[in-house]
This record gives sequence, C-alpha cells and structure tokens, in this order.
Amino acid sequence: MSATTIRELTLADVAELQAISVETFSDTFAAQNTKENLEAFLQSAYNVPKLTAELQQPDSHFYFIERDGKVLGYLKLNVGADQSEKMGTDSLEVERIYIRPAYKHQGLGSQFMTFAIEQAKAAHKTQIWLGVWEHNEPAKAVYHKWGFERFSQHAFVMGTDRQTDFLMKKKL
Repeated sequence: MSATTIRELTLADVAELQAISVETFSDTFAAQNTKENLEAFLQSAYNVPKLTAELQQPDSHFYFIERDGKVLGYLKLNVGADQSEKMGTDSLEVERIYIRPAYKHQGLGSQFMTFAIEQAKAAHKTQIWLGVWEHNEPAKAVYHKWGFERFSQHAFVMGTDRQTDFLMKKKL
C-alpha cells in the first residue's frame, strides 16, 4: 500500500470538497437524523458558494489526505476569529475531521490528529479543541484516547432539530 500525503486545499478543490463533505457527513449522521433534516443541513452547509467562502477565510485551512491520487478524507482547522467559538488566539480548532467509509479504520484519522497537533504547536498554540455530537460515542472515545476532555457544549442545528455538541480540549 502506498503512503498517504496531506495537502492543503485551494479553490480548485471546491467540487471535490463538496462531494466528500456530503458523502462523509451523510455516512456519519444519516441513520440518526430524518432525511429532511439531513438534506436541509447538507444543502445549507455544503453548497459551493459557502464552501468557497470558507476556503477563502484567512484563518481556516482545509486539508485532504490522499493515496495514489484518491482523496480518502478531509480536515478543517481554524484559528483566531475563524474558530466556531471564541477561544482566543492561543487555540486551534479541529472543526471537521472526516474519512470516507471505505477508508475508515486504517489510521487516517490518527494521521490527521497528529497533523493538527503539529500545526497547533508550530503556530505556538497552547491548546487544541473540537466539538463532537453528544451521541457520537465512537468519536468521543477516540478523542478521550487522544487526551481531550469535555469542557463545555454548544448547539448544533440539523435542519429543524437542535442538537448538542460537546466541546473537548487538549492542552499542548
């Protein structure tokens, strides 16, 4: 098996970003949400103009993990004012970390988390944080293994359903 590479996205990647965003979010959350709420969220969060605007934010960075020219997953990191919560200048947010279904359980998420921690350290951040759906037990377990601890929560709206994300952080 070939090695993987992680590369930062450009505007030229927006179509592939949209495709993988819809695919991986649906794979992760379709079974626990109504079709209507899922569709409303996907259309609102992952349309090309919105993703284009996100790609142009100076303190948000998207990355693909690839092998043999195939995109296996993606990561979105935020710092400064582009964080989804006011966490200050000493924090880096992992806003999205998704792996395509066919490539799960191959260590790709761990590669992304290692990369995110390296990015935070290189930028002299003192903590890294993320939000995770309160009912996503597998993800919460993985984040605990990485040393993340719950410190708060915020609302996440999926269509007409107001859900709760736990906020977790790790000191660096």
